Amino acid sequence: MRLFCLRTFRAALIAFAGAAILVWCLAPPPGWAQGKYPERPIRLIVGYAPGGVADLTARLMAQKLSASMGQQVIVENRPSAGGIIAAETVAKAEPDGYTLLHMNSGNAISVSLFKSLPFDIVRDFAPVSRMGSFDIVVLTNKDSPLNDVKDLISAAKANPDKFNIGSINIGSTQHLAAEYFKGMTGLNVPIIPFKATPALIGAIKNNDIQAAFEIIAPVLPLIKSGDLKALAVSADRRFPGIPNVPTVRESGFPTYQVTAWNAIAVPTKTPRAIIERLNKEINAALAQPDIRKRFQDLGMNAHGGTPEELREFLISEVAKWRDIIAAAKIEKQ
Repeated sequence: MRLFCLRTFRAALIAFAGAAILVWCLAPPPGWAQGKYPERPIRLIVGYAPGGVADLTARLMAQKLSASMGQQVIVENRPSAGGIIAAETVAKAEPDGYTLLHMNSGNAISVSLFKSLPFDIVRDFAPVSRMGSFDIVVLTNKDSPLNDVKDLISAAKANPDKFNIGSINIGSTQHLAAEYFKGMTGLNVPIIPFKATPALIGAIKNNDIQAAFEIIAPVLPLIKSGDLKALAVSADRRFPGIPNVPTVRESGFPTYQVTAWNAIAVPTKTPRAIIERLNKEINAALAQPDIRKRFQDLGMNAHGGTPEELREFLISEVAKWRDIIAAAKIEKQ
């Protein structure tokens, strides 16, 4: 009886082992599901309202990715101050590559502009790739006697009580670019905030402000038509759409460089294989002449890069804006 039981147990053990081996053989290897990625639509969460430049460029990228990846990439707009709602949505999403963040310079600024955030912009996200950058342009009225940055500085220092600089909302990249310019040039003039670009343009034309800092995109047609005068751009190189306009660096301030930018990121635990696939597709899209031209028409310089490059850039941007905000003594919200 005992021998019979031992034989029965041994037979059962062999059968169990055989079944386990069969299941193991039939099971997909690690990363198999990633190899099929994507199997369903992907969400690209944008922290701005529909119709703006950030939204338009995000939708252009979404169209390219939809075509190349075989699944629809759907843009979802979650506008809020500092892009907080959009970033929080992605930070809390499953790290499976199906929820992407349209990351931008506002996210780097928010670290120092708000008392607390429901996420850590560096720790809680895995960078994928940059998409491009938006230059800031220094503007004046078309009839202004100011023709370059040196004229602006001379006029502001000669009559500080009669010289106003304008920008949109306090804490925006444009506003901080103006604060950075003030600090670097030693100007002691007020920066007047406006709620939106149309109000800012109206103030320039009415001579309520003598200069303004704004991203190129919404004012590019007015510069090209001669309705506004561009004195300089804030990037480290001239913008191809207005090649005759020098940089602030060329105007005598070699360390001044400011750009608004955007990128793609995912939740931090997203598998590397998915990040690499997304990076490959984004960079391939950015290399296409039609999207580069369309981006330029919208005032954006298209350029991608590696996840590692984006991480280093993000860390440097957080530190840069922290110093600028501290120097400007802007109270945290």
